[in-house]
Amino acid sequence: MSVAGRLNVLDWVRIGLLAVGAGCVAVGLLPLSDARAVIVRIAGLLAFLGSVIVLAELTAEAEVFDVIATWVAAIGRGNYVALFLLCVGFASLTTITLNLDTTAVLLTPVMLALAGKVGIARLPLAMTTAWLANTASLLLPVSNLTNLLALNRIGLAPIAFAGRMWGAELASVAVTMAFLWLFYWRRGERGADRYVPPPPHEPRDRLLFAVAGVACLVFIAAILFVNAPLWIASTICAALVAVAFAVRRPRSLRPGLLPWQLLVFVTGLFLVIATLSRHGLSDVMLRLVGSDDGLVGEYRAATAGAALSNVVNNLPAYVAGEAVIPKANGDQLLALLIGTNVGPVVTPWASLATLLWYERCHAHGVEIPLRKLMLTGTGLAVAGIVATVAALAVTR
Repeated sequence: MSVAGRLNVLDWVRIGLLAVGAGCVAVGLLPLSDARAVIVRIAGLLAFLGSVIVLAELTAEAEVFDVIATWVAAIGRGNYVALFLLCVGFASLTTITLNLDTTAVLLTPVMLALAGKVGIARLPLAMTTAWLANTASLLLPVSNLTNLLALNRIGLAPIAFAGRMWGAELASVAVTMAFLWLFYWRRGERGADRYVPPPPHEPRDRLLFAVAGVACLVFIAAILFVNAPLWIASTICAALVAVAFAVRRPRSLRPGLLPWQLLVFVTGLFLVIATLSRHGLSDVMLRLVGSDDGLVGEYRAATAGAALSNVVNNLPAYVAGEAVIPKANGDQLLALLIGTNVGPVVTPWASLATLLWYERCHAHGVEIPLRKLMLTGTGLAVAGIVATVAALAVTR
């Protein structure tokens, strides 16, 4: 089958988006100097995104996530409340340390497989992954692409960033837990009182399992304690695991590991949004966001970011909002970040992570009730933004 024959509808949309962005440059709607500045700005982001996905894919291939998921279920000992808390912790930790797209791409099938192993409903586990991929992504720069975009503007090292956002992170996760339990995990929704814990999962290759596990730990330590570009840490760790696979299981090193669709999508998205910003989008965002760095301005920024995220996508929503927020308004920028991280839970396309999650669920035959998804997501977005922006203000 030809390459074109293997492309799905979303792949063509991504390619089309890049073509539109390139066309904007070609016809002069986006000056070449502006396009060059966009590419320079996102180069490190693209390198990080490509390498961290490769790291995560190979880590999954080494069965690290399977071992952890089975261990989580075993620790719960058949108790749904314990399993709920453990799944929330697992999804949150994956999002915080390996980014939201990794959670959507890799943790979703692990959670769905876990549901099959222990004989429980799949929708509660699927929704836990989808929501926490977004709402738990406030703590570290690597947790979300928007955080990485904001890092240079904010001027905070990873530890300092976490020190500023920890209150918002806790508030966001707490609200998400309440909505998950009320609408998806309580007895009337999950359909059972207890589950049967699965037996321990034994990885096929313990050496690959160990190398991948250590690489992930090194990566986490590097982003927390080493003052180096994030893409360097992710590239080194991905290369370490790739070498191990080259020796032990070379067939796993396939071209499909590189997330070209994601890289094409991000590049095209940034070129298009830069063009739109030059032709009226900035004026609209300025009216929505305002220039007040107080609590009212923070809520305006967060609400505008969340609303635009669910209409288009959280990446262009953040970029458009950042362009009109004064450089001195650091807290208003962080509030915009909250809106574009916590808010994209209403529509399936609101964030790349949500879209990837929706695709994975569809591929595994899990029916996602769109009406319920959007209604509960709207409630979560509103409550989450109210609580999280308040937490940001309290911990100022």
